[in-house]
Amino acid sequence: MNTKITDPTEWIHTVTKVLVATRIIELGQPLENGMPCSPSHPGFRMALLRRHGDRTNAMGGSGANELIVTGGHVGTHLDALCHAAIGGRMHGGVDAHAASVGGVFTELGVDTVTPFLCRGVLADLPKLLGVQRLEPGFGISAVHLRAAFADASPGPGEVALIRTGWPQLYHDPAAYVGHDSGVPGITAEAAIYLADMGVRAVCSDTIATDQILPGAGHSALPAHGVLLVERGVHIMEVLTFEDLAATGAREVLYLAVPLRITGATGSPIRPLALLPDHFGH
Repeated sequence: MNTKITDPTEWIHTVTKVLVATRIIELGQPLENGMPCSPSHPGFRMALLRRHGDRTNAMGGSGANELIVTGGHVGTHLDALCHAAIGGRMHGGVDAHAASVGGVFTELGVDTVTPFLCRGVLADLPKLLGVQRLEPGFGISAVHLRAAFADASPGPGEVALIRTGWPQLYHDPAAYVGHDSGVPGITAEAAIYLADMGVRAVCSDTIATDQILPGAGHSALPAHGVLLVERGVHIMEVLTFEDLAATGAREVLYLAVPLRITGATGSPIRPLALLPDHFGH
């Protein structure tokens, strides 16, 4: 039976009924002064530029506003394909130098990334391994991911959500960033496995998605090269899957929208997981 809806009004009413019975789970971290930030990027700063009372109108009304300074890869964010290059070449063989004109990228910028509204599947590594969170420097292999996705796996155009439990350390920026102590993450082999699934993006709850060995810093990120450069798969970082994992859900409707910053290499996002209302309560 053909159930295709062609009337926009009918479609809006149908979608609205579903959304009314939908539970929304935040997957992003708040943007705030002092938050964890990779040493490779400028930190986040926000301050009131005008306060109430600085200027008032004839009726006693006033307004307040702020100045925000941040890098494109600070906090919960998305990596555009122009974020990484190997041998001076970005995804598709684009010349990284030729594509950088006037301080912006003319190709593969974050403004070319369309919104994400798709199925997302959670790989809960701590649950799989029976730990609270993965150890610093732990390498997530293709074997780990194959086991984590045994019951449900992401497919072409969908997103993989990789949980390490690392947001439990978010209150301690030095530990979370792990420049000296290390951070769990996917290996290059695991990145190839994910790309072979056809996923559009890999979303992680760590600062760099890649495995960072103790004392190695953030200098070598092979999974970034595989995903962004070789396979054209976006990366989203600094998410949190703690609340989602508590529901027991493996599959969600995933929503994330990057800002349309012309020629930028990355953008803050506010990712959401949508589930049936009362699921996991």
